[in-house]
Amino acid sequence: MKDFAIRANKLKKIYSSAFEKIVALKEIDIEIKKGEFVTIMGPSGAGKTTFLNLVGCLDRPTSGRLDILGCNPIELNEGKLSRIRVDKIGFVFEEFFLISSLNALENVQLPLIFAKNFKNNINPETLLKRVGLDHRLTHFPNELSGGELQRVAVARALVNNPQILLADEPTGNLDTKNAQGLFDLFRELNREEGLTIVVATHNLRLGHSTDRIIHLNDGKIEQDERLVK
Repeated sequence: MKDFAIRANKLKKIYSSAFEKIVALKEIDIEIKKGEFVTIMGPSGAGKTTFLNLVGCLDRPTSGRLDILGCNPIELNEGKLSRIRVDKIGFVFEEFFLISSLNALENVQLPLIFAKNFKNNINPETLLKRVGLDHRLTHFPNELSGGELQRVAVARALVNNPQILLADEPTGNLDTKNAQGLFDLFRELNREEGLTIVVATHNLRLGHSTDRIIHLNDGKIEQDERLVK
């Protein structure tokens, strides 16, 4: 149990409205070890974002069991779920979600406002240097390229020193060169820091630069492909 970052057993998620019921995940079983770099692939509507939202404690499953770093988020109240999100998990999205009125350094510092325990936090300037942006500390989002914006977003996701990094279509707004550069950065963080990384993407070429590809379709796992490096 202690070797796993994420374990899901018969994990199911249903979205219901007055007009329809959508089964987004159909009792899937997944185990991801600490330190793995995993890609979740599949067409739109396959359940990729739903799975990341459940793992990131942004949503609750309808049924099944979910274990995140030894905790069962299904049993936790909103306060404890918030602490897991702040302390244990970093998020990177397709949209950069940077604050336009804050410079790069201030955007990376933003999560520290919500963190009560500063002992494990990483210096924001150190992180921006780590992602190759130490020369852009005082630049605002409108002064940065798409690749630079996403690197600021990655630094922001890492400032609370998470154990798991979740990325949902993080290269969707990037050109081929910057997309590959972002995955190279993820691989570097994975190998040097032992960070567990789970990325949802449509890009099969980028997916093959990770350790493993889990193929989702219609809320079910079609294939779990471990890649030989």
